[in-house]
Amino acid sequence: MIWPAVHPDATVTVAGATGWARRHPRRWANQAARVLMGLLGGALLLACGGGDGGSGDDTTATALEPTVLNWTYPADTASADWPWALPAHMPAPRVPADNPMNAAKVALGRLLFYDPRLSGDGSLSCASCHVQSRAFSDALARPTGITGQVHPRNSMALVNVAYNATQTWANPALATLERQITNPVFGTEPVEMGVDESSAHAVLQRLANATDVDYVAHFQQAFTDSTNNTGDLLTWEYVLKAISAFERTMISADSRYDRHVQQRAQLTLQELNGLQLFTTARCVQCHAPPHFGGQFVSVQTSALAVRYHNVGLYNLNGQGAYPKDNQGALDITGNLADMGAFRAPTLRNIEVTGPYMHDGSVATLQEAVAIMAGGGRNVTNGPNAGDGRTNPYKSPLLVDQGLSTQEQADLVAFLKTLTDEEFLGNPALSNPFAAPQGHAITSFPLD
Repeated sequence: MIWPAVHPDATVTVAGATGWARRHPRRWANQAARVLMGLLGGALLLACGGGDGGSGDDTTATALEPTVLNWTYPADTASADWPWALPAHMPAPRVPADNPMNAAKVALGRLLFYDPRLSGDGSLSCASCHVQSRAFSDALARPTGITGQVHPRNSMALVNVAYNATQTWANPALATLERQITNPVFGTEPVEMGVDESSAHAVLQRLANATDVDYVAHFQQAFTDSTNNTGDLLTWEYVLKAISAFERTMISADSRYDRHVQQRAQLTLQELNGLQLFTTARCVQCHAPPHFGGQFVSVQTSALAVRYHNVGLYNLNGQGAYPKDNQGALDITGNLADMGAFRAPTLRNIEVTGPYMHDGSVATLQEAVAIMAGGGRNVTNGPNAGDGRTNPYKSPLLVDQGLSTQEQADLVAFLKTLTDEEFLGNPALSNPFAAPQGHAITSFPLD
């Protein structure tokens, strides 16, 4: 299934359908529209289901080819308003015209990212599931929202998210950070930060009444170009834009690998062997530098074919199915060929972002490399039993490479050169609410 060429910023899409929403995408879209239009105060153009408007029902999907989105991008240049300070092999990311970068906005976004008062009950911040020392992942297989509901997917590391053509594991509708962030803040399936119509105003008021941070002044400084004629800049629109601006500064480009490229560091023989294997074993086809992930977009990008990949983790009953709560891009496109297809994440800082895969079902980096090098995984028992290596929807790019144990160890050694200690400890990305003793403030008293 080939989707028509379209710039990602041409539409605003609310998506993330699973379960009931997949069976009734249009009813779900209408419900989502009512909630988000009320919260954001703006008109949203909804494209539910995606593709040819399929229902998302596995039994009726008939497409034979995985979904490919061919997107074109207008000419762009690095914003002069922000000092990206990138090495020569790392181009600048694109910045939406309606959310330009500035220091006050990034500082505000950092406060909001770490502030648990932004959640419905004041207990959970963005940083609760995205911890800096873990490259803004959380070391859990799957995170938990404010209601105790476990998320079906692993918290993705927020490494170089400014370069992603789409955000999250498998949602082609979320083409910008500004769109993605509505899911964890306002989403109901699953509930993460738990803001809804009944609490949205109270959360903003909570921020406005804060005694430790003058949020009203911060918003005025961050959005001096605002066209809001009411004078009230502490709105959900600007909350989401500020956090998105801060997230765009989470750029990792100073690993030992980067220094090797710049001839400022030397890799060991084992690491160099791993680097060579990274190419010959075809890892590079989905994890190309400098991003080491799929769907890389920068100011230099003019066109991109956005794809998702089934890497053979499951094969329920030998029919190719993935567990019902986690079937990849199929949940959005309704295209059966997208069963188990997920975005290839960046491998930068992969050493610290385990457990791995979309559901956190792979505990170690060594195990992840063995699965990928072996053409998939064979689950021998339990409700998810099946040989993923023979999954009929598996990407043809993933085949058994026949690597020895030593060669797999060499690959792991190379992947560890992508760890960026400077990024993991960068004070500009750290918790501004950290107490003097070094203990982060995790909750605030509510009014």
